Amino acid sequence: MAEVKAKPSLAEMGRAFRHPNYRLFFAGQLVSLIGTWMQTAAQSWLVYRLSGSAELLGLAGFFSQGPVFFFAQIGGAVADRRNRHGILVATQIASMLLALVLAGLTLGGVVQVWQVFLLAALLGTVNAFDIPTRQAFLVEMVGHDDMQNAIALNSSMFNAARLVGPAVAGVTVAAVGEGWCFLINGLSYVAVIASLLAMRMAPFLPSRVKGSILAEMREGLSYSTRTRPIRAVLLLIGVMSLLGMPYTVLMPIFAAQILGGGAEHLGLLMSSAGLGALLGALLLARRSGLGGIGKTIGLAIAGFGGALILFAFSHWFWLSALLLVLVGFCQMTQMASSNTLVQAMVPDSYRGRVMALYSMMFMGLAPFGALLSGLVAGFIGAPATIALGGLACILGGAVFARALPKLHEEIRALVAAKGGVEGKDAFDDQRALSERPRARTRPPGEGPR
Repeated sequence: MAEVKAKPSLAEMGRAFRHPNYRLFFAGQLVSLIGTWMQTAAQSWLVYRLSGSAELLGLAGFFSQGPVFFFAQIGGAVADRRNRHGILVATQIASMLLALVLAGLTLGGVVQVWQVFLLAALLGTVNAFDIPTRQAFLVEMVGHDDMQNAIALNSSMFNAARLVGPAVAGVTVAAVGEGWCFLINGLSYVAVIASLLAMRMAPFLPSRVKGSILAEMREGLSYSTRTRPIRAVLLLIGVMSLLGMPYTVLMPIFAAQILGGGAEHLGLLMSSAGLGALLGALLLARRSGLGGIGKTIGLAIAGFGGALILFAFSHWFWLSALLLVLVGFCQMTQMASSNTLVQAMVPDSYRGRVMALYSMMFMGLAPFGALLSGLVAGFIGAPATIALGGLACILGGAVFARALPKLHEEIRALVAAKGGVEGKDAFDDQRALSERPRARTRPPGEGPR
């Protein structure tokens, strides 16, 4: 049986901070992400205020994230060939300019829904290059040994901003309107651009790959689909993204119609999910190995689905907010654990392209889910739509849990092939428990089956 490791100290929970470049990255991203979440909440409210339509809320979500599905593989291939640091600087500048344009239109009183959709689609295209590059860039900042901790800290940062941003946006929208949220977001990009420019990076070595980007995309897709554990994790992420995560698109309907609130209530509901996600990320930062992570993934998505079903039929604001804390906790536990497991298995030469597929399943399918949920909600209502999505997540978790024992050995082999100091012990606790009774009956000298 694997040796039981002591729980890490608070200092060890932040061990990725010993890397100067990561400290810069973390500080800049934290400021920028608060602005991003302010814009997300304000944009949702703006579309609902201008249209009053559940269908258009779903369409807004589609335009925001749909380009990730269509272009992330190109972004991943570029990230495996080009200077990732330079790509990130370019994507952050482009994102800043788009936020400032939306701010100008809104503060000028001339904004229309089609303009919001167009700018959202352009930002989604930028994200198709930014997200896989950022995921792949992580190993350049912290190395392989601190990768798991950096992923958990990134999730903590993301959800700390998710906790603060929507709440601030709700107050800001109620006081002075949506345009100021967009302006604050645009200005917040200065922090992350400055942090990237302040980094001291090793000289960039151009890729020796001579094939076309299209050929590399096919190769990355082939690797991911034929590698069963990666395929299983990506499919489960897709289930949550397509059928579970669209609850956020319908949140204005719950805040305004079902719970009888306004923009402030929308901000509090979104911040409640952010609080739960932050707690989940902090808990994951305490992990120092991969043991039991597969079981965690399956349980988390099932818990996410169950909490969604309860939330769908709640008519009390504070009960709904409490349930969203659980929703956010389970969602982040599943997503961050999946990210950790995939990054632990994938070779560096495929990292950008596999993380592009991860981005496609995580963010790229979400807009299709948003569009679908908006259309379905128009027929059967928002509560029933969210409840069905929760049920699908529970079923997905059950299927994954059933397949997990068959994937253990392949996961161990993939991680060990990379020389991971933690990965070779992944799942040892469960294997030892399952094999102990049989070990006494094997003939001497016979190895494990």
